[in-house]
Amino acid sequence: MNHKEIAGQLVQLLGGKENVVSATHCATRLRLVIEDENQIEKTAIEELDEVKGAFSSSGQFQIIFGTGTVNKVFTHFGPLVGASTGGEDSGKSVSHKEAAKNKMHPLARFARTLSNIFVPIIPAIVAAGMLMGLLGLMDTYNWVDPESGLFVMLDMFSSAAFIILPILIGYSAAKEFGGNTYLGAVIGGIMTHPGLLNPWGLADAQPETLDFLGFGVEMLGYQGTVIPVLLTVYVMAKLEQGFRRIVPNAVDLLLTPFLTVIFTGFVAMLVIGPLGRTLGNGLTSVLGIVYDTAGPMAGLIFGGLYSTIVLTGVHHSFHAIEAELLNVGGNYLLPIWAMANVAQGGATIAVFFKTKNKKTKEIALPAGISAFLGITEPAIFGVNLKYRRPFIGAAIGGALGGAYVVFTKVMANGIGLTGLPMFAIAQDPVNYGIGCLIAIGGSIVSTLLLSWKEETK
Repeated sequence: MNHKEIAGQLVQLLGGKENVVSATHCATRLRLVIEDENQIEKTAIEELDEVKGAFSSSGQFQIIFGTGTVNKVFTHFGPLVGASTGGEDSGKSVSHKEAAKNKMHPLARFARTLSNIFVPIIPAIVAAGMLMGLLGLMDTYNWVDPESGLFVMLDMFSSAAFIILPILIGYSAAKEFGGNTYLGAVIGGIMTHPGLLNPWGLADAQPETLDFLGFGVEMLGYQGTVIPVLLTVYVMAKLEQGFRRIVPNAVDLLLTPFLTVIFTGFVAMLVIGPLGRTLGNGLTSVLGIVYDTAGPMAGLIFGGLYSTIVLTGVHHSFHAIEAELLNVGGNYLLPIWAMANVAQGGATIAVFFKTKNKKTKEIALPAGISAFLGITEPAIFGVNLKYRRPFIGAAIGGALGGAYVVFTKVMANGIGLTGLPMFAIAQDPVNYGIGCLIAIGGSIVSTLLLSWKEETK
C-alpha cells in the first residue's frame, strides 16, 4: 500500500473528512482534532501499513508514522481533509492549536494555558529562586557580611524577577490570550506601581485608601501574584479585541491602546483587587479557626491545599497573620507552607525520572531544585499543573508533611523562608527535616503511582 492509499484509508477509518476538524503533523506523528472520536476505527488504523501506533491525548488523535513517512502521508492526507500541507510551521497550525485546545477538558485547557504562559518565564524565576536560596544560606551561616557589596548586589539580582513578575506574566499572558504583549506588560506595571504598597509589607504597614468617586480603594499592589494578573490581562485582551472591531482604522493606533489601558486599569483596581482581598481575608479567618480546632488535621488540609491557594495569589494575605504569630511564640503556618513547597519539588523530580519527554526533563530538574529552595512557580506551572496528576501527587505529599509538622509542633522564628533555607529559622530543625522528607517522599511515591498521558517528543 503506497502513501496515497494509506491517506485515503485513513480518511475512511477516521469517519470521513467531515469528522476531521483540523489536521497537522510533527516530526513523527499525524495530529488530528476529531469531531467525534467514537467514529474512529482505532484498531483498523493501527493495522495499516507504516502505522506504528495511535492514541488520543491533549485534545488530539495522534497517529505515529515515524520520521519522513509522516511527511509523505500528510502530503496526500492534507488535501483530502482540506488541511494545509505545511505541517506545524504553517499558518494552519494556529487554527489547529485552537481547535485542539477547544476539544480538551476545561481543566486540561486551563492547565495548558497556564503552562504556555509560564514556561517562557521559567528561566528568570529559576535563576532568581536559586539566588534567593543561596543568599538565605549565606546570611544565616554568616558566609558573607550582609552589608558587603557582594551580598547587596546579589540581593538585587535575586529580587528583580519577583518584583516585576506581574510584568513578565502580563507580557506572556497577553500573547497567549491574543492581546498586545506590550500592553500586557504595561498592565503588569500598573499592578506593581511604586505608589501601591507591596503586599509583602502588610506585616509592617497598612495600605492607603484612595477616594474614587465616593468609593474607598486600597492602594495595595500585586507583586508576586499570579491569578489576579492573569484575570486582568485576560480582560485586557478581550477589551482590546473589542475596541479594534469598533474603532476606525485611521485612529486605531491612538485610541485602542488608550482605551484598553484606562478600562483595564479600572477593572484591576476596582473589581479584581477588592475581590481578591475579600477572598484573602476570608481564607485567613478560616485558617485560624481550623488550626485551633483541628490540630494535625489542619496541617493535612493546609499542606494539601496551599499550592492551590498560591494559584489565586491570595496567599500574600497570610503574611500579616504570620507576623502576629511571631508575637505569641512562633509562626506555625510557615512550616506547613514549606511542606507544600518541597512536595512540589518532589513531584517534579518524580516527573523527571518518569517522563520520556526531553523538553519536560530539561524543565523538571531545575524546577524541582527551585521548589526545594522555596520557589515553586517553575514546578507548579511548568511541570506539575501541566500534567495535573503530579500536582495531585504534590498535594498528597504536602498534606502528609503538613500533618507531621503540626503534630510535632514545628514553628518558625520568622516569615518568608521555606524549603531548605527555612532550616535557619526553624525552632525544631530535626522534626522540620523529617517533615520535609515525608513531604518529598510522599509526593514522589504518589506521583510515580499516578499515571498521565504525555507527548514523548
